[in-house]
Amino acid sequence: MIEASLDAVRINFSTETLWILNLILAFIMFGVALDITLDDFRKLLRNPKPIMMGILSQFLVLPFMTFLLVLILRPMPSIALGMFLVAACPGGNISNFICFLAKGNTALSVTLTANATLLAIFFTPLNLNLWGSMYEPTNLLLKEIAIVPLEMIELVTLILGLPLIAGVWINHRFHQTAKKISRYLKICSLGFFICLILVVVFNNWELIKEYLIYVFWLVLLHNALAFLTGFSLASLARLSVADVRSITIETGIQNSGLGLVLIFTFFDGLGGMAIITAFWGIWHLISGLLLGSFWALTPIRKNART
Repeated sequence: MIEASLDAVRINFSTETLWILNLILAFIMFGVALDITLDDFRKLLRNPKPIMMGILSQFLVLPFMTFLLVLILRPMPSIALGMFLVAACPGGNISNFICFLAKGNTALSVTLTANATLLAIFFTPLNLNLWGSMYEPTNLLLKEIAIVPLEMIELVTLILGLPLIAGVWINHRFHQTAKKISRYLKICSLGFFICLILVVVFNNWELIKEYLIYVFWLVLLHNALAFLTGFSLASLARLSVADVRSITIETGIQNSGLGLVLIFTFFDGLGGMAIITAFWGIWHLISGLLLGSFWALTPIRKNART
């Protein structure tokens, strides 16, 4: 039976590869943080509305909408838990580039990345356990695995929180140096990350191929829902067009790298979780670049609002 087999299988991922993935993710976050200043955090106090809408979209509305989508589609338990995990992660690091491409508010995107990353230390484990426990099939999986939320908080702090703090500090103290190395560090780290994901997909291709169509459409729907969530919430809040684009992208581009680290650390590479998160990591780059390119060709009138 397909459902039983996918919920039982584990994706091949060695301990050494997991350590490499942890380091790459930390370096990506460090590279992003080199572009973040202390003033990006102060903006939260000066103009809180767009930032609060972005945080609300990522950590409250998207997980809730994901829960509704799971209730409607009833995917296999490990797939559903993977969807909850993706929705619980902060925005992906490439969102800043896509936002720039889309003529969005890049400063808002960077500020959201910084604040969401810090908040993810607590909200990612909280959302995963909250929504996962509210859906009975995933609740049974969580009980089987018996995750300790504090251990997950510690790991997220190490691979996201500390590199963020280190990068912001270096940018503050050695701004010119940070500016020179940030671009190359981000590109190299992201390249290594994509290569690593492709290697994992190649090593598990026979298993992944069996569920390709099933997972592909779920990822498409879930990612479209994420973009729609960000766009709708920001539009209802009557933010500027540039701010709406930024929040849409920040909500639709999730940190799937963090999701994979958590899956291979705490869920022993649980098949459905790993497959859907890996496809998210590939597809949201494609969908994000397509959306960013479309908006790049769409001019924004001065002072325009949605």
